[in-house]
Amino acid sequence: MRLLLLKTCVLKQKALPLHFVLPHNTDRMTKAETISKITERTGIDKDTVEKVVESFFVTIKDSLSEGENVYFRGFGSFTIKHRAQKTARNIALNSTIIVDAHVIPYFKPSPEFVSQIKEGVSLEQ
Repeated sequence: MRLLLLKTCVLKQKALPLHFVLPHNTDRMTKAETISKITERTGIDKDTVEKVVESFFVTIKDSLSEGENVYFRGFGSFTIKHRAQKTARNIALNSTIIVDAHVIPYFKPSPEFVSQIKEGVSLEQ
């Protein structure tokens, strides 16, 4: 439906706002919503919760950038994955390119986390 609406707008050359063409996704939670939810559950003021959440993210990023993995029992682990050098294709130019070896951050949920999600989320959405 979205693609058809987007094609129709492009073909008729109408400039519609993006939020009209692509409806808001209600299946995700933003950082601000997370902070509000923590504030409601704990009763701690919003500024303090925001500082703690920001500090948490900075700590995770700093640890990973120093090559240190981060483990939370019952939640999961933030680790670094090493990717080897590989050959890839640029189909637009019909050429072969070399992708250098690199590292990427990776999150692996714990078995408890996975089972809780499996029990709580239905496949019919």
